[in-house]
Amino acid sequence: MLKHLKILTFVLCVAAISFFTKTFLNQNSSYILKFLISKGTFPSDVLQQGNGIFFLETTDRMEEPSLVLCSIESAARLYPDRPVVFFMKGLDDIVNVDDERKARERFPTLSFYKNIYIFPLRLEKVFADTPLLAWYKKVDPKQENYWTNVKADACRLALIWKYGGIYMDTDVISIRPIPEDNFLATEHATAICNAAFGLSPRHNLMWEFMENFVQNYRGNVWGFQGPTLFTRVVKKHCGVLNFTSVDHLKCANVFYFHPERFYPIQYASWGKYFEVWKDLPTFNNSYALHLWNYMNKGRKFMMVGSNTLVEHIYQQYCPSTYESILKNVTSHH
Repeated sequence: MLKHLKILTFVLCVAAISFFTKTFLNQNSSYILKFLISKGTFPSDVLQQGNGIFFLETTDRMEEPSLVLCSIESAARLYPDRPVVFFMKGLDDIVNVDDERKARERFPTLSFYKNIYIFPLRLEKVFADTPLLAWYKKVDPKQENYWTNVKADACRLALIWKYGGIYMDTDVISIRPIPEDNFLATEHATAICNAAFGLSPRHNLMWEFMENFVQNYRGNVWGFQGPTLFTRVVKKHCGVLNFTSVDHLKCANVFYFHPERFYPIQYASWGKYFEVWKDLPTFNNSYALHLWNYMNKGRKFMMVGSNTLVEHIYQQYCPSTYESILKNVTSHH
């Protein structure tokens, strides 16, 4: 009798534990599932080491041109041990691994690279805890002449302030590793660009950029919140930079790169990327190539079989993107 009572008690205990466990899991399943699958799917997880490489899409565009894909791929190939992050305003929220998988599958040429992450861009969240939030809540996009550019100028400041790392425009193709963590690049002798730069998290210069952005806001003037902002702040600290060689200059614990490092072909000659060269340039003094997409305005593209400089650049630095274009061209013939 005692033995049967013990068995019955044991069975009842197991049943009770099973019931309460099931109830708990049902009530908390969404939370537990979210906890189990969220690791590594949010920017704060991926970018916690402060060495991320950032690209932005601040419009709602979801079909990206090949130049964007080439820029991201070239960075992922060159920096395999660093997270390469593409923030997209038009992307739905990512709350689980399935969402993350779907985001990656949008761009098959990038899915091969395990260090590429695609995240939604939520402006108010990005600007939180920075001087830019008050500006963003007050500004009227309908009254802005260059809203797409201005909000992109602001986003890169806030993201690098929060996370640290390297920011690059989506028309910058990486060809050699950048040797410094804290750097700004010059476009020409008297202008600092904001198309490519790197600073450690919470860098005081980045905070100064954000404050100056808000205090001297002139969104109706092209570039005033971008290259002109960088130039006026740097000039205050360092004066006019005087390069006597392609070697870096240093001021206020930041390195300044010669124009050759990112702009071996200057903006007035942007079309040369789409020309056939008798002798291909080596770009030996360059870390990346800025292809001046704003100047181009979609007039010229990389054409397979054109033998242009840009085709050679694609073949060498973003082969997956190039192969995809080649396959697409071949399938239509």
